[in-house]
Amino acid sequence: MSWRPAANAAHHPLPEDNVIRALTGFSTRNPWKVIALWAVLGIFLSGLGQVLLFRVTQSQAGDFLPATYDSAAAMKIAEERFGADPDANAITVLVARTDGKPLTAPDQRTIGAVAEKLAHRHVQMPKNDDNGPSFLVKDYSQTPRVSPAVVAPDRSFELLSVELTGNSTDPGLQDLYRAVRDGTRQAFVEEGMRTGFTGGLADQVDTADAEKTTTTVVGFLMIGLIVLINILVFRSVLAAFVPLFAVALVGGAAAGAVVGVAMLTGIKLDPGTPSIIGVVLIGIGVDYFLFLLFRFREQLRARPDLPARTVSGEVSARVGIAITSAALTIVAAFATLGVATFGQFRVLGPAVAVSVLVMLLASLTLMPALLAVTRRKMFWPSRALKREPRPGRAARLGDFVARRPLTAILASLALLGALTAGLIGIRMDFGQTGGTHKTAAAATSAEITRALPAGVSDPASVYVEATDHQALTAGRLKALPKALAEVKGVGQVGRTVLNDDRTAARIDLYLTVDSQRAQARHLVAGPVRDAVARHTPAGTEAHVGGTAAIFADVSTAVDHDLRIVFPVAAVLIALILLVLLRSLLAPAVLMIAVSLGFVATLGASTLFFQRLLDKPGVNFVLPLVLFLFVVALGTDYNILISDRIREEMEHPGPARAAVARAVRHTAPAIMTAGIVLAASFGSLGVNADPSTQQIGFATALGILLSAFVLSLVLVPALAALLGRGIWWPVRPRRTQPRPHTAPPPAADRPYHDGDFVH
Repeated sequence: MSWRPAANAAHHPLPEDNVIRALTGFSTRNPWKVIALWAVLGIFLSGLGQVLLFRVTQSQAGDFLPATYDSAAAMKIAEERFGADPDANAITVLVARTDGKPLTAPDQRTIGAVAEKLAHRHVQMPKNDDNGPSFLVKDYSQTPRVSPAVVAPDRSFELLSVELTGNSTDPGLQDLYRAVRDGTRQAFVEEGMRTGFTGGLADQVDTADAEKTTTTVVGFLMIGLIVLINILVFRSVLAAFVPLFAVALVGGAAAGAVVGVAMLTGIKLDPGTPSIIGVVLIGIGVDYFLFLLFRFREQLRARPDLPARTVSGEVSARVGIAITSAALTIVAAFATLGVATFGQFRVLGPAVAVSVLVMLLASLTLMPALLAVTRRKMFWPSRALKREPRPGRAARLGDFVARRPLTAILASLALLGALTAGLIGIRMDFGQTGGTHKTAAAATSAEITRALPAGVSDPASVYVEATDHQALTAGRLKALPKALAEVKGVGQVGRTVLNDDRTAARIDLYLTVDSQRAQARHLVAGPVRDAVARHTPAGTEAHVGGTAAIFADVSTAVDHDLRIVFPVAAVLIALILLVLLRSLLAPAVLMIAVSLGFVATLGASTLFFQRLLDKPGVNFVLPLVLFLFVVALGTDYNILISDRIREEMEHPGPARAAVARAVRHTAPAIMTAGIVLAASFGSLGVNADPSTQQIGFATALGILLSAFVLSLVLVPALAALLGRGIWWPVRPRRTQPRPHTAPPPAADRPYHDGDFVH
C-alpha cells in the first residue's frame, strides 16, 4: 500500500485544518508534556467532579418547568405561602400489627407516641468515606418531620408521613434515609409492630440497592467487552488497554468540567445526565481512538521506512479533521436543546456539549501523544505490521456494495422500513416508577393501595390564592371542593387548609389511580383543571399541582420542544456537513440516511418496549434524545466513510473502485467502534431509572444500525450509484501519485484491513 497525499482538504486547507494540524503536531513533538498535563487535569477534575456532582443536580421534575406552566405556578404558591421545601422528600411509613389483626385504640396511641418520639430524634448522617472528603461532603444530619397521615378504613394499618430534606440522588441523603428507616423499624419492633416504607426516596433507594450488583457486573462486562474486542482486532496488549485508560482519564476530566461549568453558571443537572454523559464519553472516546489506531496501523504498514512519530503526526492530523467534524456535529446537535422550554432538555445540551468538547481536545492532543510515545509498540506482540492481511469480510462487503449498489440500497431500505412500521400506535409514557425488581417499597405501596385510593401517598393539590386582597375562608371556597369530589377518578377530597394570613388555600385530591400513570395525567389535565376553572371563586386564582399535574405540563412542554428542536438540529447538522464535505448532494444523502436510521430505531424501540414488554409506551424523553444521539453519533461514522470515499476518489480509476477501497479500509474501524459504542449505551439498560434504560437500549440499537447498515451499506451504495457526482458542485480533483509511491493497478492492489479480526 502506498503513502498517499492527504485529501483535497490538505491541498486547500481550511483555517480550522491548520489549527488541528498545529495541535496534533505539537502533541506528537512533545508527547510526555501533553500526557503529564492530561494526567494532572484528569485526576484533579475527576475527584472534584465526583464530590461536587450532587450539589449541581436536582431530582424534582417540576423544577425544570418554566414558571408559566400551571403546575409550576402551584409549586410557587406552595413554597411562598405554605413554606413548602422544594427539596423535601416525603416518605410514607406503614405501621401494622405483626399478627395481622386490626389496630386497636391502644395500638393507635402507641403509634402516636412512637411517632412523637421519632419527630424529636436528631439523626446523624452515617459516615461513609466513599462519598468523598468530609469537608466537601454535605452534612444531611437533620430531625425528620414525622406526622400521622391516615388510618385504613379496615384499621389494618396506619400511615405516617416522614419528610427528609435534600437531593434524593445524593448518596449522603440516601444513607441518612437508611438510618431513619432502620431506626424507625427498630422503634416499632420494640412495640411489637411491623413497618413498611414507600414513596419516591424509599423506592429509589430500594431499587438502587436491588440493582447495585447487576449494575456493577454489567459495568465490568462492558469494560471487559471493550478490552476483548480490541485484543481480537489488534492482537495487542497496549492497543487493548491504552484507549480505555486514556478515555477514563479524559472522561473524569470532562465530568469535572461539566460540574464546574454548572456551578459557575448556576445550572442544575438532571440526575440521569451524569450516567448518560459517562457512556457517551466512553463510547465516542474509544471510537475516536480506534479511528486513529486503524489508520495508524495502516500507514505503518505502508511506509515502514518512516519514523513512527512522523506517521503518528500525519495520521493524527488527517483523522483529526474527520474527528473534529464528527464531534462538532454532536455539539451542534445538543446545542439546539438551548431553545427547549423543558429544563431537563435544556441542561442536557450544554452538559453533553462541554463533555464532548473536552473529549475532542483529548483526541487532538492526548491520543496523538500516546501514539507518538508507544509508536510500533502499540501493536506489540502482534506481527500485523510486518505482513498484509488476507482479503476478508470488509473487502467482500466493499466489492458487493460497489458492484451491486441498487441491491444494497433496496435491502437497506427494506430493513429500515420494516422497523419503521413499529411506529404505528406509538404512545408516550410519563411514568417514573423504575426498576424491574420487586422491592420492599413496591410491596408496601401495593398493600396501601388495596385499602386506600392509589394516590393517597402522592396527592394532587389545588392551590387557591386571593387576588382581591380579601381573606380566604372555607365558606368562600366551599363550591370548589364539592365540584372536585364529583369528578370521576377523584377518590377523596381533603379538607381545605388555609395558610397563616389566609391569603392562600390548599385542597388535596386523592386520586383512584397512581399519580405516575397516564390515567392520572389525563385526569388532572382534563376534568380536574376544568372543574377548577369553572368553580374558582371571583377574586382568586387557582392552580393544580402534584406529580400528575407536573407530568401533564411536561407532556405539553415536550410536544412543543419536539416541534422546534428536530428541525433546528437537522439544519445545524446539515450546515456542518456542507462545510466539511463541500458539496450539496453528499450532505443531503447523509441526512436522509441518518433520518431513516432514527425513525427505524424509534420504531424498533416501540416494538420492543410497547409491544413485547407491554410497557405503557416509550418514555417521553426518548424521541428527542434518540434523535440527537442517533443522528449526531451516527453521523460520526457517515463522516468517516464519506471522508475516505472522497479521498479515494481523488485517485485515478473508476468511482466504484474507490468506494470499494473506502469500505475495505474503513469497515473494520466502523464495525469495531460501533460495537464498542453500542456496548457503552447498552450498559444503561440495567440503570434503575426507566427513562435511562430505554435510552440505553434504543441508542445502542440505533448505533448498530448506523454503523452496519447506514455507514457500510446504504451510504457507500448511494456513492457508488451516483459516482463522483455525489460531490457536486465541487468534485474531488484526481491527483497524480508521487513518483516511487504509485499505487498498483486496482486489479492487483492488495486488500488491506479487510478482516474484522486479523
